[in-house]
Amino acid sequence: MKGGVGKTTLAFNLAWYAFFKKNKKVLVVDLDPQANASQYLMGAVKYLQYVKSNKGTIVDILEQFTPSYSGSPSPGTVTPDKVITSVRSSGKSKIDLIPSRLELAWTLKNPTSKDHLLAKFLAAHAQDYDLILIDCAPTESILTLSAYRASHFVLVPVKPEFLAAIGLPLLVRSLTDFHNMFGQHQVQIAGVVFTDADPQHVKPEHLTGRNDVKTVAANHGWNVFKTELRHSDSYPKGARSGEPIFLTDYARWWVKDDFDKLGAEFMKRIGL
Repeated sequence: MKGGVGKTTLAFNLAWYAFFKKNKKVLVVDLDPQANASQYLMGAVKYLQYVKSNKGTIVDILEQFTPSYSGSPSPGTVTPDKVITSVRSSGKSKIDLIPSRLELAWTLKNPTSKDHLLAKFLAAHAQDYDLILIDCAPTESILTLSAYRASHFVLVPVKPEFLAAIGLPLLVRSLTDFHNMFGQHQVQIAGVVFTDADPQHVKPEHLTGRNDVKTVAANHGWNVFKTELRHSDSYPKGARSGEPIFLTDYARWWVKDDFDKLGAEFMKRIGL
């Protein structure tokens, strides 16, 4: 429920961690019209070529029963070979991607009866993956509802700052509304992870923000991950080069170590 907290960077690095260090089969779903996760995973040039060639994206899944933005004469069911693209593979492990594109914003203008389509598509192909990560847009919309309906867990990245105390209550209300609508589908909070944090715990604003977040989490029985991700310029550098933090040139060992610890904590939390 707040932008700029590292959602895409976290999803990108967790996908790489599960693939590279845990030998898992991973699918990343880019559910943000900005398509940053797609650009990180594919590289900016390759992503641009992909979009210009009019290949399948998340838009095709959500708009498969409405006239297509590409001008195809009739809607039809989307197959995985149309919308899933390979990013990396090694042996039995892999990272696949369902890319996004700006036209996803069109779905927001006509959202009727589309929120179940992503869940339906992923359920049909979930057996091909150990882990499916959905990178969400920062605002409440049909995209949020689509993500909830397709998910078992929600991972919440938060910066330990004043505005974090505003974003979390919005998430509480969002999840409450979802569970009231779809009581048969309970989404669990995998946990709250602090990003861009002060590792020494000395900045007054960070201390206040951290305490506010922990209070909200405690009130709702949410897990707060022990490992925090400190600020590092290596994160955006790695994203630009398409490399995870643990393969990024000149990233400090303690920054890499923090992410390894968080990755292990996350995988254990969700049962992998």
